Amino acid sequence: MERLKRKLSACISVAALAAAVAGMATPASADWLETAAEPLKGTEISGIFLDRPGYRAIISLLPEFEKKTGIKVNYEIVPYENTREKEVLNFTSQGDLTMALVDLVWIGEFAESGWIDPIENFSKDASITDPNLNLGGFFPLLLDAFGSWGGVTYGLPFDNYSGLLFYNSCQLKEAGFDKPPETWEELKDVYGPKLTDASKNHYAFALQSLRGETQSADSFMRVLWPFGGSLLNKEFKSNLMSKESQAGLQFRQDLMKVMPPGIVSYDHAEAVNALAQGQVSMITEWSAFYGTLTDPATSKLGDCLGVAPEPAGPAGRLPALGGFSLAVASQASEEQKKATWLFIQWATSEDIAKAYVEAGGVSGRMSVYEDADIKAKYKFVEPMVASWQKGVPEFRPRFPAWPAISEVVAEWGSKMMLGEVSVEDGAKEIGTRTEDILGKEGYYDGKKQLLQ
Repeated sequence: MERLKRKLSACISVAALAAAVAGMATPASADWLETAAEPLKGTEISGIFLDRPGYRAIISLLPEFEKKTGIKVNYEIVPYENTREKEVLNFTSQGDLTMALVDLVWIGEFAESGWIDPIENFSKDASITDPNLNLGGFFPLLLDAFGSWGGVTYGLPFDNYSGLLFYNSCQLKEAGFDKPPETWEELKDVYGPKLTDASKNHYAFALQSLRGETQSADSFMRVLWPFGGSLLNKEFKSNLMSKESQAGLQFRQDLMKVMPPGIVSYDHAEAVNALAQGQVSMITEWSAFYGTLTDPATSKLGDCLGVAPEPAGPAGRLPALGGFSLAVASQASEEQKKATWLFIQWATSEDIAKAYVEAGGVSGRMSVYEDADIKAKYKFVEPMVASWQKGVPEFRPRFPAWPAISEVVAEWGSKMMLGEVSVEDGAKEIGTRTEDILGKEGYYDGKKQLLQ
């Protein structure tokens, strides 16, 4: 019930904000951006980008923004693994970042620490707000999960992903299948044996499980939600000993029979490459890797590439949810804040959504995926859009304590998969350590709200 209240609060907040923006909007004109930027010419803003398709796409479009506005966008490309640490250090030392790249699991920390400003601080000013901002044009799940915390919207969705099932349709056909598996059980019990031949170093499936965030978020969490489990219950106590959570974690152990023996050392690159080179027939991976799997320079799949929603579990189809939002850093000067707000609106706008997707990005805007050309050209669009109709914002908890808990899950989740501890003992250890972290953070004595 508390989660429902929070979601309703967030929806009401977003709806009210959208109405306010609509009410103040002047008739849309092609030069709104140039007009808004006129007093800000020469302003420099800065942020962090990742070495991923969505960022390369926006970089390729940057000259258009800089030409229209006279605003210089400085960026540093940083490995994902170092991004949070680099941003936190910059914000706590009053550094030079004017824009925050906010991961799904950082939104609570960044908002509660006061490092990012609510968008209402800027959207209430018509002189710097796109008359076609249209917050209702984002997938509601994305705006809620990536941009909102405690009913307040801080960022706009950017470079968002959904977990999808990528598969080698030719290998499936050779094994007697004319479509991908609908459920996780079907993948393991029906498809798995027919697509696995260890003597030929070929396996049915690869679940990226490298120790670190990949293990905790992309492997461990992926088998909790579809089986009806979760990391925490509504009181923020461990839920890993529930029969549903235990069933999901045990399923992962059983699934290893149809996965490469070194799967616990597979990061995203290794899993994607295993499918691309024909070593495995199926992977569940982020939608952003579609470009890698269609590129002849990095993939042998060609026309054999198939894309479908992630398999369903006993609790339904609840795929992995990942990605970011862009937010204005509170440490920036007033001019930099305004210029950064202009960039964020432009980068996430409906106006450039099609160009952004065609350049390799994944937009959080609904309208672009209704475009006939986009649907025909990109196989990932329909399954991704389907997956964004329903999901779990807290697929990975979004509170500030997540990084510490992620380390615990990564350590003991890896030990589970390697057989160093049993599923039951590993789950107990994670639960005990997680509750210790949350207790010290103030979640059990009323100091902090139970928000995730």
